[in-house]
Amino acid sequence: MSDSIILGIESSCDDTSAAVLKGNKILSNIAANQEIHQQYGGVVPELASRAHQQNIIPVVNQAIIKANIQQKDICAIGFTRGPGLLGSLLVGTSFAKSLAMSLAVPLIEVNHLQAHILAHFIDDANPKPPKFPFLCLTVSGGHTMIVIVKDYFDMEIIGKTIDDAAGEAFDKIGKIFGLDYPAGPIIDKISKVGDGSIFKFNKPKLDEYNYSFSGIKTSVLYFIQKEVKKNPDFILENLNDLCASVQKTLVEILMDKLEKASLDFNINEVAIAGGVSANSGLREAMQKNAEKLGWNIYIPKFEYTTDNAAMIAMVAKLKFDRGEFADLSVSATARYDIEEEFKKEI
Repeated sequence: MSDSIILGIESSCDDTSAAVLKGNKILSNIAANQEIHQQYGGVVPELASRAHQQNIIPVVNQAIIKANIQQKDICAIGFTRGPGLLGSLLVGTSFAKSLAMSLAVPLIEVNHLQAHILAHFIDDANPKPPKFPFLCLTVSGGHTMIVIVKDYFDMEIIGKTIDDAAGEAFDKIGKIFGLDYPAGPIIDKISKVGDGSIFKFNKPKLDEYNYSFSGIKTSVLYFIQKEVKKNPDFILENLNDLCASVQKTLVEILMDKLEKASLDFNINEVAIAGGVSANSGLREAMQKNAEKLGWNIYIPKFEYTTDNAAMIAMVAKLKFDRGEFADLSVSATARYDIEEEFKKEI
């Protein structure tokens, strides 16, 4: 079973991805991006689902060819059931069900958020995988949460955002600055030549381990509106420092809660996952805490941070070994309660 070959399919948002995994080793991980959304400043669900329909067959075919396998070698097919955009999920779910039926192999449903966390167990994701229990800050465009990972399928969410996700805040603030979508990576790049101490933005005061990012977005908007009235070129003249200051504030918000959780639960095994885990400021903050607080940190390879099918295949492999298969009647769901998934798996 350890050398089972799993085909993973990911289509939760605007990336169509397919991966082949043998054991814990990724043989291929192919993704097709959808650049059409840039002109709209965000993902347009109807356009995303149409693009998935065009991309899914070529992407799966490329993944199989690059892995140097044949369809008959596939032991099971894992797919993202949710959460995500329903139209996008339907394309991946329908294709996975059809292919599983035609190959007469098991079908395995995967929770997208769970996959981000368990991507750390792909062979080349880290020099070595995290030890249980570990804390995982899962942070992306749609989700921000701190999870205690006690085992592969025993996890507890101890904190999450009560409004916007961190990645969403990056993108919306970038839009205020006039940057292209997605703005997060652009802010990250520009911030490297700016001074993050120039502009101060308020950080939310929430109990325990929950997050809020709507306040900083509003704070930046009002600040920019006020300054632009005085100087129409304010953004252009201060863009480097604005980006650096926003990034510094957002990273501090994320890390403050993660540090608190680490101390309160006495856990020094700490990981990050999700699209925003590619952010250089967040990675640097993790490295500093490793030195300051004695954390053993786990930062995944860039290719496993954004939405990808390798992480879907990894969870599918773990479920395959446990004999946990989905019925062909399974349907995609935009709101896939990860806490219910954890309870179900235990």
